[in-house]
Amino acid sequence: MNIVLMSDPRVAAIPVADNGEPLADVRAGGRLLLDGRRSDPAYAFAHLRSGGLDRLLHARSRLPDGLRLLIVEGFRPPALQQRYFEEYATELRTANPSRPVEELRVRSSRYVSPPEIAPHSAGAAVDLTLVDADGTELDMGTRVNAGPEESAGACYTLADGLSHRARLYRAALSRALTAAGLVNYGTEWWHWSFGDRYWALMTGRPTALYGPALCPARWWQTRRRSVTCCAVPCAATSSCP
Repeated sequence: MNIVLMSDPRVAAIPVADNGEPLADVRAGGRLLLDGRRSDPAYAFAHLRSGGLDRLLHARSRLPDGLRLLIVEGFRPPALQQRYFEEYATELRTANPSRPVEELRVRSSRYVSPPEIAPHSAGAAVDLTLVDADGTELDMGTRVNAGPEESAGACYTLADGLSHRARLYRAALSRALTAAGLVNYGTEWWHWSFGDRYWALMTGRPTALYGPALCPARWWQTRRRSVTCCAVPCAATSSCP
């Protein structure tokens, strides 16, 4: 599989012309389901740029009857992104002590984006999966956030060896999200984005729409009022970087 990785210099070379869209709460209106496995005190994970959220709602309407989107994680504060990247890089370095530093960085980017260009930290990326009408997660071939080592590569969107059912569900998810204007990171079937540098590169746009975003609590602090990114207030907490 020929996949452009997040560490590709062409991604970082894309300029950003942030359009200033706010982070919006995916819980507003109750049209999208939110999973709590990546929950944080400020509910930062439940936010996306408003343009990306609009496109998720459009994708929802394009799913086959009986299928729904389950949002696992949206915005990720830069400090948390840095921690995830360093932890995975350390794991790879421990398992491969003789590998060059740059090779390990590239391998790390298969699973965790380098912090300086991370789509999640721009509020542009979402990790999600499919559930049925009862809210039960469907068999997508791996769990959300299964790494390449754990899944033996089955986390790749077009991986070989998937069950027929998992392949059909991944295809349904891909059709809906692609039609709504999002792009997939091919090493992670669950990771989709709109407006970030990776999206710009993959769609031939000259600039990215979104740069690093303020987490909801910091946004609140800069305006000295309650955050209402959509409908649900978000209290400031020290957990935000």
